[in-house]
Amino acid sequence: MKKFMTLLCGFLLCLPLYAQETELSWEDLIPISEKSIIDAWFAKQNSLDADQFSEQEPPPQGAVRTDLNGQVIKIAGFVIPLEGDEEQITELLLVPYFGACFHVPPPPQNQIVYVKFADGVALKELWDVIYVVGTLTAETTSHEVAQVGYSMQGIRTEEYSE
Repeated sequence: MKKFMTLLCGFLLCLPLYAQETELSWEDLIPISEKSIIDAWFAKQNSLDADQFSEQEPPPQGAVRTDLNGQVIKIAGFVIPLEGDEEQITELLLVPYFGACFHVPPPPQNQIVYVKFADGVALKELWDVIYVVGTLTAETTSHEVAQVGYSMQGIRTEEYSE
């Protein structure tokens, strides 16, 4: 009986290490109270022609969902590398669409995730969509590229599949 209890305790202690992540979409990062504001901003930006580029508005502030704090999530997005070398990226911004943050203005802060990998990750093609899995925190930070609403301690990346 003592061996069984020891094994059971060991199993229960390790269970969080194997907890299934929750797959989220970018829309899931927007509080319900802000969805119409963010949707209207994206619609207006998408309706501009190239010659109206200078008329783009800055994004709404973009409140975050603090109820997601500490959750292990999986989200698909595009990578903007911040730190690393040709072999490994240790810090990046994950964004919902290609070219975000390189064009003016960047997306709302609740549509940008700052990801940090302790050991770095190797990425094949920076312009491809990937999944990032990690522990999410609703935490506003400012980077020279954009104001960011979420941080993530990265666990791994995965190849994107529809």
